[in-house]
Amino acid sequence: MSRRRRKRNSDVSVGAVIGAILLVLIIIGSVGAFFYLRERAKQVATLDSELCPADGPTSITAVLLDITDPISDITKVDLKRQFQKTVAHIEKGGLIEVYTLTDREGSLTRTYRGCNPGDGESADELISNRKRIQARWEEAFDKPLKEIEKQIGEGSEGKQSPIMAGVQRIVIESFSDSKLDDSMKTLIVASDMVEHTRAFSIYKSGTDYATFEKSGARDKFRTPLDGIGVKVLAFQRENTKTLQELPEFWLQWVSANGGEWIGFERLAGLE
Repeated sequence: MSRRRRKRNSDVSVGAVIGAILLVLIIIGSVGAFFYLRERAKQVATLDSELCPADGPTSITAVLLDITDPISDITKVDLKRQFQKTVAHIEKGGLIEVYTLTDREGSLTRTYRGCNPGDGESADELISNRKRIQARWEEAFDKPLKEIEKQIGEGSEGKQSPIMAGVQRIVIESFSDSKLDDSMKTLIVASDMVEHTRAFSIYKSGTDYATFEKSGARDKFRTPLDGIGVKVLAFQRENTKTLQELPEFWLQWVSANGGEWIGFERLAGLE
């Protein structure tokens, strides 16, 4: 009888040891999982009120829409497609601003400013609520920009077309933010690109850059474009068909101000 009791005691002891080992492993695994998820959560950027990373956006793209003159229907369609492409290329953490140019020198209307906070697909499902993140992306980023897209091309004839002053305003007030020092900067200008102000008018002086340099507009609209890529989406008009040197004029202006020339793309249609 004594031998049987020793066997039972031995079985109990082995079971207790195995149970204790499993408990320790579970505790270690739980602690490890806790620290793993905590470190993973730290990697998720804290966002500010504009849904930008607290330490600054990864990039900034500003779109300047010239509404000082109407454009043709097909040009509107083309411009909307270009706008869609631009928005689609804004990465998570990237900032986009949209401005409309008025005929008042240096007076812009900012219709949107915000970062792409990332949609539900980009969310980490272990530490995030994908549905909530998708809803935030739609309400704060996707829907507002789609509303702007619907209104693109709606403009009326203005007395001036102060394109340089508009670019200057964006660069000084927005691109010069210290949080953007290390961010990639892009400026997209959608316009007929016919500068027309009291200081200088392409309608009167043509596209000879030497003439522009002799005018007061050179210093008045001097703009620090260093580190900024500039792309033009040009509207075509009947009265600008003879201005064949228009792309070269703006290339020289961007280069003279230290900017990077991305390109000059003529949109479809003719007004």
